[in-house]
Amino acid sequence: MSRESRRTPFLPPRWFIHFFWRAHRALYGVTRGRIGLSRPKDRTHWGTMRLTTVGRRSGRERSVMLGYFEDGPNLVTLAMNGWGAGEPAWWLNLQAQPSATVEVSGSRTQGVRGRAASGEERVRLWERWREIDRDLDAYAALRPAETAVVILEPR
Repeated sequence: MSRESRRTPFLPPRWFIHFFWRAHRALYGVTRGRIGLSRPKDRTHWGTMRLTTVGRRSGRERSVMLGYFEDGPNLVTLAMNGWGAGEPAWWLNLQAQPSATVEVSGSRTQGVRGRAASGEERVRLWERWREIDRDLDAYAALRPAETAVVILEPR
């Protein structure tokens, strides 16, 4: 492990992370989707999508904004919960009901089926995320459990 990946990365306080998530969603809502979603620019940048799942307890639709990159026809994201402990609710919902919808920039909405990457596929996709974020391993080390690499396959 290089010296660079051993340093503790900066994480803003949890209240700021939650505030930013809410502000991002509000901006998306106020602009009716014109601002808030983006496609990945190249191999070194991620895009932002809106994932809508069905709540595992409520049965209601739940939406969240997530970073992603494209892997062929699939969209790939991380179940990281702002690098905090615990699994994000959207990932628990997706595990209970794998069918969901995503909206990416350009008002493109599509049905997807979510699953966790495993084995060689997970290693390959994790390496791809490391191209985007050089501090990925240091951030992941802040979590008590392994961070799932989530693949959203078109339905």
